[in-house]
Amino acid sequence: MFFKKSDISLIVTVCSLQVFLFSGCATNNTKLSTGVGPSLSSSYSEQKATNSVQPHPKLDVIIPVFDPGLPQEQDYEDENIWPEIRRAEANRFAYKLKEKLDETEQFGSIRVTPDRTATGDLYILGQIKESNGEEVEVAVEVIDISNRRWLDESFDHEVSDAFHKNYRNKGKDSYDPLFEKIAAKIIEELDDHESKELEDLHYLSDIRFGANFSDSKFMQYIELEEDQFNLVSKPSNQDPMFRRVKAIRVRDQLFIDGLQNNYASFSSKMNDSYLMWQSQSLLEIKAKRSANRKALAQAVGGAALIGLGVLAAVAGAGSNSAATQTASTLGLLAGGVGGAMLIGQSFKTSEEANVHRDTLNELGKSVDLEFAPKVIAFNKKSVELTGNAKEQFMQWRIFLQKIYSEEKTPDVQL
Repeated sequence: MFFKKSDISLIVTVCSLQVFLFSGCATNNTKLSTGVGPSLSSSYSEQKATNSVQPHPKLDVIIPVFDPGLPQEQDYEDENIWPEIRRAEANRFAYKLKEKLDETEQFGSIRVTPDRTATGDLYILGQIKESNGEEVEVAVEVIDISNRRWLDESFDHEVSDAFHKNYRNKGKDSYDPLFEKIAAKIIEELDDHESKELEDLHYLSDIRFGANFSDSKFMQYIELEEDQFNLVSKPSNQDPMFRRVKAIRVRDQLFIDGLQNNYASFSSKMNDSYLMWQSQSLLEIKAKRSANRKALAQAVGGAALIGLGVLAAVAGAGSNSAATQTASTLGLLAGGVGGAMLIGQSFKTSEEANVHRDTLNELGKSVDLEFAPKVIAFNKKSVELTGNAKEQFMQWRIFLQKIYSEEKTPDVQL
């Protein structure tokens, strides 16, 4: 293609104008402004190099089923507690916290267990203090395998009226912010520990697991000071007993991994009913609060009417006028009857305010955690586990003890 001299001059002029207006029209750009829009591919590698931090060892976490925090049975009604739902929540809350911690990608395996006897690097113990659809409070302790306490704190959350009215929250758990808050705090505590300390917890977990089978062999690596386990040395990776115990522990972890399906299924099974309970319970709490105020107002009004009737009778008794005395007597009767009617209505209103408590108790009775019997094989031996989660977990540990006892080698280095 050929251009006239005038055309070339025009192109130069236009390009110069673009340079002035748009900071250049050259094709060999070395730096572009990326204030808006997608970044250049090179910026990601630069950012990665800048933000690269040595990752800390990822701890394996054990979350035992929460303590439901149930008071004496006679206090259930006074405390607005639905015991069956609270027991179901003990399982659900542990699994919800596992999900939130999984999302952080800051830990290794996170496992919900029937109790705190499972082996892990970090333990998160929870107790439900309050859960009524409007307010939820959980006490949380975080303790590592050395028995050092990382955290001991209560977390709470209040559900707003707007949550259930927002269509975008359909199918969401109104308690989610609570578990996100707990997870964030645990991550904050994790950042306060050095990598060397976290790495030692891995060794300590293996050694304490081994001490469960042979304390005479494995306690030589641990110094017990009051209630804390301090790692003083490490066994050789070639130690036959240490290798055997680690192999058993892998099988133990696989068994506990299988339990996670049960907890996930349980939480999913109760999800729809539980979310409905959260919504309805919040409405009922507010309705009861309003009904109690109404009942109180009616009771106070009734007492006032009775009081006015008594005052009228006293005034009439002190009068010499027969008409006044008759009027005061009628006032006493009217005040007494009217007051009694209003007080009667207050009891009726309070009773109506408690109807939904019984309804929700019945709902809670249908929510329970069940583990089907299962047959587990290990090292050409098998065991049938029956009963609830805690019972099956105990039977499994006894089975592992039996396996170790029958196949252990002499307590000497080969």
